Amino acid sequence: MANHGTSTVGQYVAARLKQTGIRHYFTVPGDYNLVLLDELLKEPDLTMISCCNELNAAYAADGYSRATGGPAAIVVTFSVGGLSAINGIAGAYAESLPLIILSGGPNTNSEAENELLHHTIGVVDYGYQREMFDRVTAEAVIIRHAAEAPAQIDRAINTALRTSKPVYIEIPANLAGRPTSAPHPRSFNLAQTPDPVAFEDAAAHAAEFLNAAAKPVLVAGVGLRANQAEDAFAELADASGYAVAVKPNAKSFFSEEHPSYIGTYWGPVSSPGCGAIVESSDAVLYAGPTFSDYTTAGHATVFDPKNVIIAQPMNVIICDQSYPGVPMRAFLSELAKHVNPNRASLEAFNRVREDVVPPLDGGDNPITTRQMFDRIQKMLTSDSAVIAETGDSWFNGVKLKLPEGARFEIQMQYGSIGWSVGATLGYALASKRRPIALIGDGSLQMSEQEISTMIRYRLNPIIFVINNGGYTIEVEIHDGPYNVIKNWDYAGLIDVFNAGDGNGWSTRVSTQNQLDTAIAQAVAHDGVSLIEVIIDRDDCSKDLLEWGRHVAANNGRPPRTK
Repeated sequence: MANHGTSTVGQYVAARLKQTGIRHYFTVPGDYNLVLLDELLKEPDLTMISCCNELNAAYAADGYSRATGGPAAIVVTFSVGGLSAINGIAGAYAESLPLIILSGGPNTNSEAENELLHHTIGVVDYGYQREMFDRVTAEAVIIRHAAEAPAQIDRAINTALRTSKPVYIEIPANLAGRPTSAPHPRSFNLAQTPDPVAFEDAAAHAAEFLNAAAKPVLVAGVGLRANQAEDAFAELADASGYAVAVKPNAKSFFSEEHPSYIGTYWGPVSSPGCGAIVESSDAVLYAGPTFSDYTTAGHATVFDPKNVIIAQPMNVIICDQSYPGVPMRAFLSELAKHVNPNRASLEAFNRVREDVVPPLDGGDNPITTRQMFDRIQKMLTSDSAVIAETGDSWFNGVKLKLPEGARFEIQMQYGSIGWSVGATLGYALASKRRPIALIGDGSLQMSEQEISTMIRYRLNPIIFVINNGGYTIEVEIHDGPYNVIKNWDYAGLIDVFNAGDGNGWSTRVSTQNQLDTAIAQAVAHDGVSLIEVIIDRDDCSKDLLEWGRHVAANNGRPPRTK
């Protein structure tokens, strides 16, 4: 029987978060959100995770969403909290992750009474935070009346789930505990309904184009996850027999143990042999791609539009023809029924493929980046999740061969350094996979506090801190004294964060034998493990050097004169 009683606004939103599958929410308390937190704590199936700052909480929600494939929630206070979090929310918007931002807000009477408030920018106009979030969310609302809260909350959450983008809900401090309607049963409308005529035409046109090609290829893009299309893409790969590449930000979205997998397509820094096969193909289907300067190595990746199919969330482009109203997942699944098997591109790859020879062990010699990643490769299992921070970890991480079931995460579109620390926290909470985080020393200095939160909640990620004295990725784009940082005792941070009652473990290593011993201890340790690895400042992937050259050239184009 339906519940015809009442709820509070805070309890209502808690019930809806639970309904979406959320089990944890990330927060930093502030006086504008304290009553809201009281109401959320009344829901026994939601667990509050207290973070060190709001930016890290947003990063943690980002990682949580990646791990579950669903939404995540962050609760902040007004202005000083929300504006601290907005960078992390912008990253989730860029990466198409459905975060739900709940912000406490000023008393509903304050603006009408011309009351100047603390934590604000010093003007009596309190809609500015919503206006700022409006640019980095799919919907941003302020609840003005308790009676209107259910409809506004439901609409915003539905938007987050439908668009796979963040939404912002501001709940004034004097409304969070006010009575409102009970949360009646409902389903959120997530279906992407195709236009039947456009859908049929698009599938027929695409099948005709691919079946006429000599060496067709499939390329997986980051949009597969947001559109729940990974299985449909795999279905097309099985039916077609085409060679399959992945974009770097879609690594792990297609099984690397699949017989059709040929590697990462990243223009001039692609996996050995992969770039040549994709770029020589007379028909390439991109599923959910992004063509930014980062994913194309400074727009060094080029293709002939007449040889390309691009499947986006609700639009398919075939050569120069556009079919709006065609959802990606349904299109890929339907196309699998109509393509003829063709292994020509896969056979071509097998003729040109290069087998990478592992580096030789060097005992007590200094550690090289290549040696370190060779050892990380051996650590990976189906229960691993690699979290690669912006920087050289991208280029070494994409070369790892993932076992079936393992996942790989990078924030390639937004590229906010420091993201991986919070993301590792969120991922470790939401997934049974054990995160292996690859973080440069410069990035760690942005957000290291959240390692203490991992220790607080007894999580067990393995964190590699690559200590090479600076911002290596920036060095390879444009060097200068600003890329040198103050060195820290990174391994020593764990003692600080343990503070006598934590279970974190750490060590610093500078030789290959020490690294082997440290990895064995980290794998066996039931808690946070941090290995600080001393690497020469000039030791980086050759792909980073090549990529950095292209990105620098793209950044440095002179202004147009006309």
